[in-house]
Amino acid sequence: MRITGGTLCGRTIKCPDGVIRPAMDRMRESLFSILGDLSEKSFLDLFAGSGILSLEAASRGAERIVLVEKDKVKINTIFENVSISPIKIQCHFIPVELFIMRNKEQFDYIFLDPPFPYKFHQDVILKCSNTNALKENGVLLMHHPAEKKLDEKIGNFIRFDRRFYGRSEVDFYTNKT
Repeated sequence: MRITGGTLCGRTIKCPDGVIRPAMDRMRESLFSILGDLSEKSFLDLFAGSGILSLEAASRGAERIVLVEKDKVKINTIFENVSISPIKIQCHFIPVELFIMRNKEQFDYIFLDPPFPYKFHQDVILKCSNTNALKENGVLLMHHPAEKKLDEKIGNFIRFDRRFYGRSEVDFYTNKT
């Protein structure tokens, strides 16, 4: 896998052992183009897998990045991958749902990329809404199979965009009032 833009553009990272479905280069490039410059922004990468999305955020100037991955088989590879980051990426190896419930920080961007068989897409978005994990006017992105339809409004979040990438979809939510 390679980083698609920013200061780390073109750098490759390792794919960890275990179950993984890395976000396609084209999708990542498109999403970060939509998000634009992340300077002085915070980024939460849930279901991090290899850490590629955290590295894309770091490459594009995010100043605070937290990644969460529960699969402990991926720990060494994730640490090796994030070692190329120009900033420290804070790593948590616990279930995403537990992290969200314990988290007290707010983020400008939250990216959720659960395994496709995951059944609790709306529930985990609702947990983010209920715990105020997203800053006002922040953006939450959920990557999921295109056949899995999510509600337009989940908790305090309202979907304002959706993009299709092959058999997958990314829904964009905000808590803008």
